[in-house]
Amino acid sequence: MDLLAAFRTFVRIAETGSFSAVAREVGATQPAISRQIAALEDHLGARLLQRSTRSLRLTEDGTALLAHARLVLEAVEETEAAIGRRRSAPAGMVHLGSPAVFGRLYIAPRIGSLLGRYPELSVDLMLADDVVDMVQMGLDLSIRVGAVTDASLVARRVGSTASIAVAAPAYLARRGEPQHPADLTAHECIIFTRIAAPETWQFDGPDGTVPVQINGRLRSNSIEAVLEAALAGLGVALLPTWMLRDEVRAGRLKAVLKAWQPRRRAISVVYPSRRFLAPRTRAVIDFLVDEFRLDPVISAYGEG
Repeated sequence: MDLLAAFRTFVRIAETGSFSAVAREVGATQPAISRQIAALEDHLGARLLQRSTRSLRLTEDGTALLAHARLVLEAVEETEAAIGRRRSAPAGMVHLGSPAVFGRLYIAPRIGSLLGRYPELSVDLMLADDVVDMVQMGLDLSIRVGAVTDASLVARRVGSTASIAVAAPAYLARRGEPQHPADLTAHECIIFTRIAAPETWQFDGPDGTVPVQINGRLRSNSIEAVLEAALAGLGVALLPTWMLRDEVRAGRLKAVLKAWQPRRRAISVVYPSRRFLAPRTRAVIDFLVDEFRLDPVISAYGEG
């Protein structure tokens, strides 16, 4: 059997979740695709997919094969590129994940420039705030904010983000403005739950590092909801500067505790650890590095 062709078919089925979609992609019939996967299962002596009338999912063996099949296919692409049998321009689909708000504000507006630079490149942009299994979701790359602790991932720093404490002028008029991080214990704080230790805010300032145990009646796993609550005057929020340019400039929010700022957090592009990286994937990484370096708010070297 043509093992490389079978691997390509299997990977696309795992990514699309559909035999018929893959059949349409390659101009084959669905039974032909089914026979190809059956032959691959016979060759490997393992069941790779569980199918029902309504769903399709990978078995444990299928999940393991997906990672290995991608490695094999990317090694082939890398080899072809190295000996000059591929076109010099990156081509094909790159599956890119990002936190929802960051992707909407900082990735989506740049996609046009990326596609203009590489006419044969395609991008599937998936926006989600959950930290997902990249292999299971079929992602080639993902943007992560903060420390990357997963040893199975390679992380390349492409920027950094600072956070500031902000509140609406109406809230500060009612409750007063905190002058020291410890003052936050007497304030309503809007808690973003998708960070480590969400109820402990740490500030660096004249007194060194100051951890503060904050309180608040409103919690949310959506950073956009935290922003909207701050705009509505419901309390003090700790938010990244890249979300706040318009709100602070227009006076809808006011930065407080300017002498005490939380530490910057890295913005990284991560991908599964592997020896080979497809040329199209490398092109997207290099593009993001170049783009973010020019943005003072998220530059890896900026004070933003």
